[in-house]
Amino acid sequence: MKLQRKNRLRATALGALAVSGALVLTACGSDDNTGTETEGGKTSAAASDVKCDGAEGQLRASGSSAQKNAMDLWVKNYMAACSGVEINYNSSSSGEGIVAFNQGTVGFAGSDSALKPEEVADSKKICKTGQGINLPMVGGPIAIGFHVEGVDSLTLDAPTLAKIFDSKIKKWNDPAIAKLNEGVKLPDKAIQAFHRSEDSGTTQNLGKYLNAAAPSDWKYEAEKKWPAPGGQAASGSSGVASQVKAVDGSIGYFELSYAASQDITTVDINTGGAAPVKATSENASKAIAAAKVKGTGKDLALDLDYTTKAEGAYPIVLVTYEVVCDSGNKAETLGTVKSFLTYTASDEGQKVLTDAGYAPIPAEINAKVRETISGLS
Repeated sequence: MKLQRKNRLRATALGALAVSGALVLTACGSDDNTGTETEGGKTSAAASDVKCDGAEGQLRASGSSAQKNAMDLWVKNYMAACSGVEINYNSSSSGEGIVAFNQGTVGFAGSDSALKPEEVADSKKICKTGQGINLPMVGGPIAIGFHVEGVDSLTLDAPTLAKIFDSKIKKWNDPAIAKLNEGVKLPDKAIQAFHRSEDSGTTQNLGKYLNAAAPSDWKYEAEKKWPAPGGQAASGSSGVASQVKAVDGSIGYFELSYAASQDITTVDINTGGAAPVKATSENASKAIAAAKVKGTGKDLALDLDYTTKAEGAYPIVLVTYEVVCDSGNKAETLGTVKSFLTYTASDEGQKVLTDAGYAPIPAEINAKVRETISGLS
């Protein structure tokens, strides 16, 4: 059974990569930038929802590494459709993206956490007639990946995860882990927990989950900077995933697309519901669908329920926001910002997310995102 499960995980990962690769090839393989293909006269998947009106020149953006794999696909598809337009997205971190946005060096930023009040205040210096707002664009599960030789499946709950990442549980055969994994032979091996080295919205969202679901065991504020002592640090989601892939006895957190691309087995989460929940795009969507807009005016920041026990709802989720000025955007990049984000929020742009291991933004919320983008000035 364990071998069959591992084979299914590998097949899923390879399937996600195959679809993503096919989309990239579709975007790059056409010499026709009008949004149509020569074969059969059909509109291409890459360009069907791309409207290039008003887009020109180069647009620089930076921030969240969580959305890197989605952004890579979006940029390729968009640039295939809009000749002469260049989108440069620097996948750094949410914290660095917000800094760049508030310094006026990028047209938009990607952040896995909504702007703080002080960051909104800073944005008013750049958005001369407005302020920075949050547009939810990418959803998905924060996968807990692990690498323990001989262990092909693992279930954990919030208190146990909190103790692992707080260096309170140090061995894989700890009784708390064994209790959640009856019948699994756990080794007497040291746990090596990896976390992000730089300010990260993914870190903050994991902290929000642990705060909400294990308040007695996780006493740290949910901030972008990793708060707990011990553990080992790596740069970016890709760096954490690479370490987990390479190190026996390791555990770490990153977006599902990184687990898929590196064939890393992920933890099932015991939420207290009927059965442990797997980290999948579909299960993350079930949790995100219950989110409520907490932002005011044009700001669309969301309130997520990290303690959900709904059947099949994966609770460790994040939403990546594209941060823009509601008004006062730079004239030279406004057209391209609106054109590009209109595509990412389109039906086709959101479909790419599912194919790449992310979760689309719920339709009701996404309708508000599209309306807001159209009114950017």
